[in-house]
Amino acid sequence: MSSVKQVLDKFYREYDFKARILHDPIEFPHRYKRREDIEIAGFIASCFAYGKVGLFKPVIEKILSAMRGSPYNFLMEFKAKKDGGLFSGIKYRFNENKDVICLLHIISHLLRRHKSIENVFKSFYKKTDSDTGQALTGFIDCALKTDSSDIYGKNLKPSGLLQFFPSPSKGSACKRMNLFLRWMIRDKDIDFGVWKGLPENKLIIPLDTHIARISRCLGFTKRKSQDWKMAVEITNALKKLDSEDPLKYDFAMCHYGISGLCGSGREDNKCKDCLLK
Repeated sequence: MSSVKQVLDKFYREYDFKARILHDPIEFPHRYKRREDIEIAGFIASCFAYGKVGLFKPVIEKILSAMRGSPYNFLMEFKAKKDGGLFSGIKYRFNENKDVICLLHIISHLLRRHKSIENVFKSFYKKTDSDTGQALTGFIDCALKTDSSDIYGKNLKPSGLLQFFPSPSKGSACKRMNLFLRWMIRDKDIDFGVWKGLPENKLIIPLDTHIARISRCLGFTKRKSQDWKMAVEITNALKKLDSEDPLKYDFAMCHYGISGLCGSGREDNKCKDCLLK
């Protein structure tokens, strides 16, 4: 394990984080200065961060551009019937236009009741929790209690809307939610750290195919299903390398896979020349 730590620590130290911002959804919250806008822009960006970057970035761009410079101020005053037309026609893969508008409606409802997403999340967090899983489950349950009648005509929760709100309680790896939490809680590299009082070592790695593949190669997990249990197992392995900040390796590992430097896991030329191996 010590040799793995040396390689990953070197990779982490030498990784050009800022150069990768434009290839990552974290680009969007980095456009804002106020912590309130960073939080909301980050949450919206993370919700759409699935599939190819070149496909979801234009969707996020359209949504945030309609919010007149301040996502927080806009959603504090958002009314679906009055403002929904600003987002007419916007949809993405599993998310229909009404699902996108309902996402904004739910965020708006949470902000008016709790002032911030941070306050909602922290209301479910306990210091004795081993990780952020229980708090995330509570947050998701709270968000989905929002009445959606103004958008769908009835209080419905269609699959396109539920896709925005995965939960650990249902076994989901919750990659996008864990990505958002990393942005908000970590205060190093390109993460923001605007949420205070939540330990970085309680975070769970945002698990995707790249992290799963690299983690299997390094022996961090033997699980086959990319679910919450795998994410926890990989995170616990990383804690053996850095007990206080295990997610320090996430960004570099993920983009090592996205960049194409990492192959499919077969013993091909890429595997032979792999920096991590």
